[in-house]
Amino acid sequence: MTLARWELAQWGHLDPDKRLDQALASFRAQCGEGGLPSVFVAMAGDAPVGMASLIDDDMQDRAELNPWLASVYVRPEWRGQGIASRLVRRVEQEAREHGIATLHLFTPVRQALYCRLGWQAFEECVYRGEAVTIMRRELGESA
Repeated sequence: MTLARWELAQWGHLDPDKRLDQALASFRAQCGEGGLPSVFVAMAGDAPVGMASLIDDDMQDRAELNPWLASVYVRPEWRGQGIASRLVRRVEQEAREHGIATLHLFTPVRQALYCRLGWQAFEECVYRGEAVTIMRRELGESA
């Protein structure tokens, strides 16, 4: 439930009709044996402090760019400790282990984080009313 709430709080404006029960169902559908889709959670003891996902479709009008790194979020009080970077690397590792050669993401403001991790800007566009950068990571590159 916590992850679904985070998702709605951070990105709910991109899908204003999405309800908490729908977000929860989406996260549950992403949990499983590994591969695509997958959800990863950073924990501090018993408490979740961050998350990231490997999903097939994050930008419905750009289906040709699948799969995606999505839902990278770290609670504000835990930021600046490398948690987001570790979550991104974990998603990249999962993708590599399942034969995925290229990942995509979109972000309105965190381009610098992803550039430091080896991602490259691919395209600037407006998605659901928000200016975003689509980024790409070729997973054959060294991490």
